Amino acid sequence: MQEIKNTLAENFGGPAAVLGSHQFKLDDCPDLTGKVAVITGGSEGVGFGVAYTLLKHNISKLYVLSVSEEVINGAKDIVAKELGQDKADRIVFMQCDLSDWIRVKEVAETIKHGADRLDILVNNAGRGIMTAELTSYGVDRHMAVNHMAHVILTSHLLPLMKRTAERGDIVRISNQASNMHQQVPSDIRFASLDEINTDLGPTQQYGRSKLAIILYTRYFDRKVTKNGHPNVLMNATHPGFVSTKQSKTDIFEAFPVGGFGMSYGVEPFKKDQFEGAVPTVYAATVADKGGQYICAPAIPEAGSELSQSEELADNLMELTRNVVREKMRGDSVAKGCPLDDLVLH
Repeated sequence: MQEIKNTLAENFGGPAAVLGSHQFKLDDCPDLTGKVAVITGGSEGVGFGVAYTLLKHNISKLYVLSVSEEVINGAKDIVAKELGQDKADRIVFMQCDLSDWIRVKEVAETIKHGADRLDILVNNAGRGIMTAELTSYGVDRHMAVNHMAHVILTSHLLPLMKRTAERGDIVRISNQASNMHQQVPSDIRFASLDEINTDLGPTQQYGRSKLAIILYTRYFDRKVTKNGHPNVLMNATHPGFVSTKQSKTDIFEAFPVGGFGMSYGVEPFKKDQFEGAVPTVYAATVADKGGQYICAPAIPEAGSELSQSEELADNLMELTRNVVREKMRGDSVAKGCPLDDLVLH
């Protein structure tokens, strides 16, 4: 019976949340005075819910990576109106398209050299349930944006996070996953670029990238947290069904007719952006161990059998390392950014 209650709490909004076996509310977020955070996609949707909560709880500086300055300005206006101009002024906008890996690295280096600490990294932005498409690097856009770009960002910010942790502080990284990771084929191996460029259809394209996020989270826990850096914690989260641009608008790109069910049919049962932010805020501010797949509101789940495979995680990260280095090498060298410092663990 509790498993059923947890499923309801994890996925739906309103009163369903109180059914979960492990409770957490945004008001439970601790005071964050003196801390610095980075969030991708923090100007709308779940990301904005997270950013707003961190600012409400006194984060000292918040770097927000977003494609659109117009959208971030709108978000800052809301923060200024509701939390005060001082809180809005703590937001540092960094223009960044996550499909541009060179730009991701440049942003990371700018942050690394402009901040003396980094306590929270929220890898939130991503491509939703949409049709297959390749980036300019010739890599599936779901994998390139949802997984690989965040590996690049994390790896280049990791030295700063390690220095912060060495002071005795706990550094937390939260990766936005999904229960849709369970929808991928059982024969997935992450063995080659050709494999991840195979069109599986919108739902499985999305699910494959979300599986990668959980595998990366558990790989990081083995290779970093449990390998000499116990105060650097990484967890993956599932926000549930949230009313966002992805579920209301982008879904029609993949399902012009069927999208009406997701966009309108289940809208009354969806969470708002603040309800969707709960597990991420938990993972980013109070989680006391890493390598977890945390479902809303704050329920650790095992995830699929594939998501627990160390062999599959090793395959994924070896492929990630090879693809990133191969695809970035020409542009990176031309811009004076050698790839030898790409730290994956």
